[in-house]
Amino acid sequence: MTDHQTTTRRFSSGPWRRLRSLRVRLIAVFAAVALLTAVSASGIAYWLNRDAVLKRAQDTALNDFRVSLSRNVSELPLNATCAELAQLASTVASSGLSYEVVITDAAHPDCTASSDPSRYTLANVPAKLQDIVAKQRDVTESNPYAYHLYWQRQNLEGRPYVIGGTKVVPTGPTAYMFKSLENERADLNTLGWSLAIATLLALIGSALLAQAASATVLRPVKRLGDAARRLGEGHLDTRLEVDGSDELADLARTFNRTAESLHEQVEELSAREAQSRRFVADMSHELRTPLTAMTAVTDILEDEAESLDPMIEPAVRLVVSETRRLSDLVENLMEVTRFDAGTAKLVADEVDIADLIMSCIDGRAWYDAVELDAPRGVRAVVDPRRLDVVFANLIGNALKHGGSPVRVKVRESEDAITVEVSDSGPGIPEDVLPHVFDRFYKADKGRARSEGSGLGLSIAMANAQIHGGTITAANGEVGAVFTLTLPLTPPPPPAAASEESAQ
Repeated sequence: MTDHQTTTRRFSSGPWRRLRSLRVRLIAVFAAVALLTAVSASGIAYWLNRDAVLKRAQDTALNDFRVSLSRNVSELPLNATCAELAQLASTVASSGLSYEVVITDAAHPDCTASSDPSRYTLANVPAKLQDIVAKQRDVTESNPYAYHLYWQRQNLEGRPYVIGGTKVVPTGPTAYMFKSLENERADLNTLGWSLAIATLLALIGSALLAQAASATVLRPVKRLGDAARRLGEGHLDTRLEVDGSDELADLARTFNRTAESLHEQVEELSAREAQSRRFVADMSHELRTPLTAMTAVTDILEDEAESLDPMIEPAVRLVVSETRRLSDLVENLMEVTRFDAGTAKLVADEVDIADLIMSCIDGRAWYDAVELDAPRGVRAVVDPRRLDVVFANLIGNALKHGGSPVRVKVRESEDAITVEVSDSGPGIPEDVLPHVFDRFYKADKGRARSEGSGLGLSIAMANAQIHGGTITAANGEVGAVFTLTLPLTPPPPPAAASEESAQ
């Protein structure tokens, strides 16, 4: 397995799998939409309120400053002293709106009158504001005043202020107002926290709403998934309760129709398969009686073949070999039918695997063509007759298609036995390997009919599986290698297993 496949498998389970679930994604979408909406609404509300609060505070202070300055500057004598300018600054600042005033006069360039000299001076006024306040505009019908009131928001020592300034007359003093916006900022901070809390509550509410909505939507989806899983496990009678007329109800109806159609098709196929099995079994059974008689006759003909006319002898030997082949085919078909019907049973006994292999080799006179590497004392609980069929098929297949010497190696592990059968032939083509255990499969379609039925390896695999083992095919350094793996003790039959689980 590559690193990429390992990473994909790791991400497809655990927390990554939960993060990709439909419920989490639905809650995330609801939360994202609610968060975006709440943040947008809160942001718009905050900026609208901010502008309204600041504009109201500064307009009120600037209007009061203009009125108070206009009312009190007329009482200022010509060529007023610095003390009189300071008195004017204090008088203008005493309007009750909590702003401070700084006054300068071109006649006293060294004098800066302030209602609070320790904190507010001309140096606190931005230079750009000073320049525009001092700039005289042309008086016209649409502009009756040469000087106007200008303002600018500015932070002084980290605190927000609105600073306004105006020149009363060309020869009069210039006054500046410092209005603190600290209270307004505190109000806006409170508003911001309130909107943030409202946004958080909206986010929590949307998550709860998404949870409720996802439960409503995903509950039918979960039932559909469970039903599909049961259907895939073979419970073809699985159906869904249909309630309502929405899309999920339509999906449930579609599932039920599909399950019903699948049930009918599977029942039809099962009936046909059972019929085919009965046909093969009945045909094989009916063939056994005439084959028994034919085999007896062919045995006699074989014994008398040498005394027959030389022109007839080849035909007699062909009849003998084909009769035996037909007899083997019928026996194999009977065995396959028993496996398909589930009636094949193990008659297990504890045997020595080396003795069993030696008996198989000696009984078929293969001892000159087979090299056996099997230590004594490797014992297992197996069905000797069925395991003899497995060994005979594997070794016979190796001798027929691979060539001698055939090597048989037996090894015992902690809980299993491995029997490896290798030959000295050219090996198995790569495109044939996946099909070597298929029924009636022959690598060479043009091979003579007498070379086998194509059922031997399939029956060997079935006998291995009934023991709880398996057979694998591969190509070794020289020739093909078939590996039989068997547990030391076969699994219990299905009926016994069911009884144990019930207890």
